[in-house]
Amino acid sequence: MKLLDERIWALFKCHWKYTLTYWSVFFSFGLCIAFLGPTVLDLRCQTHSSLQQITWVFFSQQFFLLVGSSLGGLFKKTLLSSLWTLFSCSLIISLVFSIIPLCNHVSLLSVAMAIAGLAMGVIDTISNLQLVKLYQRDSATFLQALHFFIGVGALVSPLVADPFLSDDSCVLGSNWTLNSSSASDLGHLRNSLVGQGGAIANISQYPLHTEGAVITRVSYAFWIIALINLPVPAAVLALMCHERLPCSSPGTRLIERGRLSGRPPGGPAGQSAGGCCCNLAKLRGRPATFFLLQALGGAVVFITDGIIGSYAGFVYTYAVSPPLLMGHRTAGYLDSIFWASITVGRLAFIYLSYRYSAPRLLAVSLLGVILVQCLLMIFYTSCVFLFIGTCVLGLCISSVFPSMLAFTEDILDYKGCATTVLVTSASSGEMLLQLIIGSVIDSQGSYSFLLCCTVTSFISFCLFLLFLSVQRHHRNGQTDPPQGTDLKEKPQPGGS
Repeated sequence: MKLLDERIWALFKCHWKYTLTYWSVFFSFGLCIAFLGPTVLDLRCQTHSSLQQITWVFFSQQFFLLVGSSLGGLFKKTLLSSLWTLFSCSLIISLVFSIIPLCNHVSLLSVAMAIAGLAMGVIDTISNLQLVKLYQRDSATFLQALHFFIGVGALVSPLVADPFLSDDSCVLGSNWTLNSSSASDLGHLRNSLVGQGGAIANISQYPLHTEGAVITRVSYAFWIIALINLPVPAAVLALMCHERLPCSSPGTRLIERGRLSGRPPGGPAGQSAGGCCCNLAKLRGRPATFFLLQALGGAVVFITDGIIGSYAGFVYTYAVSPPLLMGHRTAGYLDSIFWASITVGRLAFIYLSYRYSAPRLLAVSLLGVILVQCLLMIFYTSCVFLFIGTCVLGLCISSVFPSMLAFTEDILDYKGCATTVLVTSASSGEMLLQLIIGSVIDSQGSYSFLLCCTVTSFISFCLFLLFLSVQRHHRNGQTDPPQGTDLKEKPQPGGS
C-alpha cells in the first residue's frame, strides 16, 4: 500500500517551494510561542521586575497575537503581498529575539513581545490561508503537516534555552545568602509559568529580589534562537525572487498555479478569496448558513485551542496540588509530554487525513478528548494515569484545528473567509478560555481544572454536531440556490 497516491505526490512536487516555505514559517511561529515560558524568570531578573509585573508580558504577546490573526487577512490578496508580509514578520521575529536581551525594563520587554505577537498572528493567518488556497480539497494533509512544524519549533526552543537558565536566584540582593530562592523553588515557579500565563498562587512566599547584581546568561539563548530563525526569512526572500522571474508573474495568485488536480484550480472560487470577506456587496447575497458555519467552526476551535492552552498552562499546578501532590521535577515533565504528544499526533494525522474524511477524524478526535477527560476525572488520584491521559489527550486534540479548517473551507468553496475566522477564534480561545479557567481554579480549587476542561469538551462536541446539521442544510441549499446570489461561481469541469 502506498503511503500517498501519485496525485498527492505530484501536487507536492509542483508546489514544494511554496509548501516548504510556509512550513518553515510555522516552525518560526513555534519557536516564538514556546520560548517565553522557560525564560521568564531570567527575564524578570534582567528587567528588575516582580513576578506580577513580568506575567503581563504573557498577556501582551497573546493579545497582539490575536490582533495579528485578525489583521492577517488584509495582506492575503496576491502571492507577492503575502510573501512580503511573511518575510517581514519572520524577520521581525529574529530582530525581536536579538533585542530582547537589551530590554532592561518590563515595559520595553512587553512592547517587544507585543511586536512579536503581532507578527506571529499575521503568520498564522496567512500561512493557513495560502496553503488552503494552494491545495483546496487536498489541503487537509498539508495543513496537518503545517501545524506539525509548530510543535517542532515549540520543542526546539526550550532545548536551546535550558543550558542558559539560572539554577539559583539571578538577582543577588545584599542578604542573598539568607533569602535567595532555592533551585527547587525556581524550578517550581518556572514550570508554573511555562503554560503562557498560568496563575500562581501565593507568589509572595518566594523571596525574589528586584534590586541587585544581575547574574544570567539567558541573552545567549535569545541570540541563538534569532540565528536559528534567520534561514526562514531568507527562504521567503528566495521564493520572492523566484516569483519575479519572467516565467512567473509577481501578481499571480497561488491558486492559479495548482493545475494537477482534477478540477480547474484557477477558477473564481480561488480568485475571489481575497476580497469576498471584505466585500459587503458579496456578503449580502450569502445564505444564513454561510455565516453560521463559520461561527460554529470558530466556536469549536475556540474551545479546543482554549483547552490546549489551559491544559498546558495548569496541568503542572494541578499535579503539584492535592490530592496528587506530585514532585515539582516530575510534574514539570507533564507540559513537555503534552506538547510532544500534540506534535506526534499531527505527524500521524498527516497520513490519517489522507486516508479518512475530515468529519470522521473530527468526530473521533472530539469523542477521544471527552473520553480522556472523563477518565482523568475518574482516576483523579492516579499520578500514572495523569501521564497516560496527558499523552492521549495531546494525540486526540492535535488534529482538531487543521481538520476543522480544511472541512469548513471545503464546505464554503474556498472563499478564504473561514480561515481568518477560525484562526482568530483559535487565538481568542487560547487566551480567553485560559483566563476563565484560571480564575475558576483560583476560586474553586485545582480539581475544578479537570471539570472545566471536561465541560468545555462536551460543549465543543455538541457544537460540532450542530455544525454537521447546518452543513447538510447548506449543501441542500446549494443544489437550488436563490436568485441574486453568486453560489454558482465554482466553474464546471472542463470550463475555462
